[in-house]
Amino acid sequence: MNPQVMEKAQKEVRSILGERRVVGESDLHKLEYMRGIIKEIFRLHPAAPMLVPRESMENVVIEGYGIPAKTRFFVNAWAIGRDPESWENPNTFKPERFLGSDIDYRGQDFELIPFGAGRRGCPGITFASAVVELALAQLLYSFDWKLPPGIAPEDLDLTKVLGISMQRRENLHVVATPYFP
Repeated sequence: MNPQVMEKAQKEVRSILGERRVVGESDLHKLEYMRGIIKEIFRLHPAAPMLVPRESMENVVIEGYGIPAKTRFFVNAWAIGRDPESWENPNTFKPERFLGSDIDYRGQDFELIPFGAGRRGCPGITFASAVVELALAQLLYSFDWKLPPGIAPEDLDLTKVLGISMQRRENLHVVATPYFP
């Protein structure tokens, strides 16, 4: 849990919406901090840590390593998002790293590729991005969020189970309180 990050994002969303109550697509480009949060989540917690396997079509040499034609390989999006050569303090959740940055997750910046890249990147990236942005903005606007009584952030088990997708071993329970301006 990052209560300061959530509070900052809620202030951003609520200041832009005012009393309108419903987030529209036209609001999304104004939510720079919230988009930074989404990028940081995708960087640290890609839905699929290992991207769809690829196969080399011809013999190639990459950084001195010979790769024969028809070699199958995987791209580890999880490791790329935590590479200390690309990211300062790579294991720290810090949405501010994306403020004023052109780095995006749509496949052009290879240090952030949760949806893959190139011709075989995720075909649903545009739809998925809009859905995530709209849903998160609406949830941030409509509710105040906190942990259940008696649960402290340090009590949370954030261990992940490795598989095709990365899931938490334990469910995260939160209390949503409706927000009425």
